[in-house]
Amino acid sequence: MMLRSKRLPRNRQPFFLLLMLATLIGNGFAAETASEPQKLNIAGLEVAAWLPTPDSPGPWPVVIFSHGFHGCSTQSKFLMQSLADSGYAVFAPNHKDAACQNLRQWFNRPEARFGKPDNWSDATYADREHDIENVIDALSKDPVYGHPPYDWNHLALIGHSLGGYTVLGVAGAWPQWKDARVKAVLALSPYAMPFMTRQTLSGLDAPVMYQGGTRDIGITPFIKKGDGAYALSPPPKYYVEFDGAGHFAWTDLNPKFHDDIDAYSRAFLDFYLKGKPFPDALKAPHPGVTMVKIEAGK
Repeated sequence: MMLRSKRLPRNRQPFFLLLMLATLIGNGFAAETASEPQKLNIAGLEVAAWLPTPDSPGPWPVVIFSHGFHGCSTQSKFLMQSLADSGYAVFAPNHKDAACQNLRQWFNRPEARFGKPDNWSDATYADREHDIENVIDALSKDPVYGHPPYDWNHLALIGHSLGGYTVLGVAGAWPQWKDARVKAVLALSPYAMPFMTRQTLSGLDAPVMYQGGTRDIGITPFIKKGDGAYALSPPPKYYVEFDGAGHFAWTDLNPKFHDDIDAYSRAFLDFYLKGKPFPDALKAPHPGVTMVKIEAGK
């Protein structure tokens, strides 16, 4: 009933419906898969960690994952475990808006209205930027995680929805947040509208792959349109669109798209962090994928 309130314009209802659904089902994220992460306390934050097996050959590039609004660190275990199995050390902090284990968060509104991206600035969700920086700083100096086989010279960020906003900002879309240590960014249905409004995506200083879906009606159209996030980002840049994928395709809730998401995510990270060729089979649309754009630059 809240979605029919006069306070919510009809043309914004679909996007806000997605956000409401995220709060209602967030506690179910952890039930989909059996890959349980290690639980760490890093820089005062609860951090989930998926690590390669001890006998996996190094070096292990490092990945930091930022969850969506009212999601949590374990919302996308399928992808985190896949990356760990492929030789990546993955760490995911719970931001203060995480709701999977804190039901009270479900009733907290966002810091700024998602339907008003012009009201957002580098002060909006700056706590998330602090979380990412604090985790990177603490882990890279840790006596266990700060040394080989952990490879801090090859660091990537992954974010879903509001987490996509977070990692794009840290990669340079908010100049004040920019961290030059970031070597690749994977933006999964990212809330990028504030950067589009402010015309700051040109500040990205790392290769970026955007992922969207044909049923991700609240975000994907803003990524792929002619003046959208992909167009405004400097190369190297990639865009992949999954046929029938909605906003939660990148969580554990719907396994239908997991294989394709895994394939593109690993191919992108393998190319920029491990120097492996990007598979030719993934460079063009195929069953399950409606669009692939690649602009590698010079």
